[in-house]
Amino acid sequence: MKFFLFSILIAFFSLTSLSAQEMDLFNIDINNLDSIFDEPLEQTHVEQSSSEPGVQTSILQDIRKRGVEFIASYYFRGAINPGWDILPWDSKDGKHFSWAIGVETGATIELNAQITESFRVKSTVSFQIPGFNFNLGDFFLDYNFFNRVFLRAGKFEQGWGISPNFGFTNLLSRIAIQQETPSNGPSYILKLDVPIGLGGLQLLTLTRVNLAGGDKPALKYFGFGGKYNLAFRWADFNLGIYYQDYMATRLFLSAKTSVWNIDIYNEWLFAINTHTDKTFKFSVNLGFSRSFFKEKLELNAEFFYNGEENTSFYRPESEFREEDSIPFIKGINFALNLRYKFDVKTNPRIFARFLYGDESFSIVPGVSITPFTNVEIYFAIPIAFGKKDGYYYQNAVNIRNQHSPFSFLLYVSFNGSVRASKYF
Repeated sequence: MKFFLFSILIAFFSLTSLSAQEMDLFNIDINNLDSIFDEPLEQTHVEQSSSEPGVQTSILQDIRKRGVEFIASYYFRGAINPGWDILPWDSKDGKHFSWAIGVETGATIELNAQITESFRVKSTVSFQIPGFNFNLGDFFLDYNFFNRVFLRAGKFEQGWGISPNFGFTNLLSRIAIQQETPSNGPSYILKLDVPIGLGGLQLLTLTRVNLAGGDKPALKYFGFGGKYNLAFRWADFNLGIYYQDYMATRLFLSAKTSVWNIDIYNEWLFAINTHTDKTFKFSVNLGFSRSFFKEKLELNAEFFYNGEENTSFYRPESEFREEDSIPFIKGINFALNLRYKFDVKTNPRIFARFLYGDESFSIVPGVSITPFTNVEIYFAIPIAFGKKDGYYYQNAVNIRNQHSPFSFLLYVSFNGSVRASKYF
């Protein structure tokens, strides 16, 4: 028992594989920093997964039998995060040193019901301690119209864009910051996916008004968008647009290809403030990913120029933080990610992330291992430096949201799931 309690306090730090600016810099999240390489560069929606370009299938085609699937998952997570509220070499005494400890346990219940060959419903409910919080996760329905049009409606998050570092072309996460709009929350979406030739068209409407809390959304709080994908064997292209009152109308274009085993991606964003002064802004990135030594060493690097200012986007809640909104950094940004995987039983991984923006820097080296089934342990050293009022220095926080530009993080996670199904 003592060993178990001690292990709960041993923990690390992890960043999501979403945009690096979609999180407080050092907050713990469910996904690990080293998992950034496990995600595909293109954030495709689940209905349109394909084994080769130009071939699109629906998840409804994979679940033809009527029936119900029940999944119950659990987790126990703990973290200890000692650090300094200023860089330790700038401190002349130990008064700037502090500790942050966090423990979380929870469970998630997921229900998938295939009502007919064309109609499916999914519901997810989670429970967390401390706080004794019940949260409604994904709750939506899928309907397949003659394998030609695929509808999804309900509460879920939808992603656009390619970049694993700066999600500036994920227009669906953008939120209005004017006082006239209500508070933002999880997304409620109605969307249609239509396979067309080598690609597909997606049309949707979205609102982040708190419907579960009883708020009544007006039409001006709904956003409308569309995205067209064209997937050749030699390259993949996406063109999308999104409009909502109190927000700039944004159009994006992305391209992804592979040259000499190097994945290269490029995205452009064009924004017109149709609700204010009609000004035009643009943003652009260029990134690549490459594997070495039989995919043991993986590298991702990206340059990003953000021409917009005073823009922010929604960040969903995680195990150690509540939902909130995060600003984009204006101007030049840069990201570099490295991971090396050892081919041994405990699956040790060495990783590092480097970020630059607003004349400030973040570097997070770390290591992770999986000593037992369903157990993951991490260690990292987050460091922020550069201009003292720069973004990364100011947003360097520990797991208790205390300012900490230099710290150590240990993290352990126990997790697992059980699954049961019944078909008719």
